[in-house]
Amino acid sequence: MAYMSEDGYKKLVEELKVLETVNRPEISRQIAEARDKGDLSENAEYDAAKEAQGMLEMKISKLKEIIADAKIIDESKIKTDSVQILNKVELKNVSNGMKMTYTIVSESEANLKEGKISVSTPIAQGLLGKKVGEVANIKVPQGSVSLEILNISF
Repeated sequence: MAYMSEDGYKKLVEELKVLETVNRPEISRQIAEARDKGDLSENAEYDAAKEAQGMLEMKISKLKEIIADAKIIDESKIKTDSVQILNKVELKNVSNGMKMTYTIVSESEANLKEGKISVSTPIAQGLLGKKVGEVANIKVPQGSVSLEILNISF
């Protein structure tokens, strides 16, 4: 089961719609065009179009699986007394004083450039359930990091 925001769910549904109604017909057209050029055994365009079709169908299948498995989080029930999914968490690295802010989201909504980290990452896992003022000692690939929770918001 994948927990996600309503916005995240809508984005996935929209992406699936585009893949099925725009991309799929385009690839079918490319395959037909390549097939019309003759001998398929040495037709690189045909092979590339068939490979693109396979990749597209795999992506469509994966999106359908995620959407079918999705559980939309009731945002009205989100609290900020301790860290949970969809919270925005302001942190301070205890060792160097560097501050950072992350929003904890589902895997499908994660985007580090936007400050959104997946709930399944070591940092998010280490923060879940912690309260403002607590220090989370988190094991990361580079070793261990201590993060103090400065603020939790939604």
